[in-house]
Amino acid sequence: MGQVPHRFSASDLPDTVPVFPLPGALLLPRARLPLQIFEPRYLAMLDDSMKTAERLIGMIQPRGGKTEGAPMLQAIGCAGRITAFSETDDGRYMITLTGISRFRTQQEVEGFSPYRRCQVSWSGFERDLGGVESDAGLNRETFFPLLRQFFEAEELRTDWDSLEDAEDELLINALSMLCPFQPEDKQALLEAPSLETRRETLVTLIEFAMRGGGEETLQ
Repeated sequence: MGQVPHRFSASDLPDTVPVFPLPGALLLPRARLPLQIFEPRYLAMLDDSMKTAERLIGMIQPRGGKTEGAPMLQAIGCAGRITAFSETDDGRYMITLTGISRFRTQQEVEGFSPYRRCQVSWSGFERDLGGVESDAGLNRETFFPLLRQFFEAEELRTDWDSLEDAEDELLINALSMLCPFQPEDKQALLEAPSLETRRETLVTLIEFAMRGGGEETLQ
């Protein structure tokens, strides 16, 4: 993670972005999300995005219900810039998106594109374009024992030395993206207005899972 190599200002952001609906996939500002692209419509999206100056793809989660046969989309997603790109021998593409800013969908754009596009608003997410956030309320002495219990219960592995040395934003956003929460819970982490509220949501989800929350989601 860390700073985004290509710095965006609000005026750089387009009114329309291609969107990649993917349940459970979470991208956050300044975080990196590796993706494997192989479906023809998303290969077309990738090709078109690479031709633009911004190279943006909007990650967004589907939600319940369908409109005109396609899954409905959550109101808020996060746009990422394509910052790494490679092709495999069998025609798949391995890309990395670096999170730039969250957005709110206004309406879906009709047209002949094989992939979905949305008219979006970036208003309210100006903080995403700034520098790395810190979390003054993060108490690592209580946070890490809870996290270790959760990882043991879920049979997850990590490099604890690297995790404990990570800056606040890297730590909280990486855990938000990687922990095995339900899509609705991932959406709550995405929509958290600040790093502090994201950490509070993360702790709530971990404690809920530790109490045997199972398949239920945080409301």
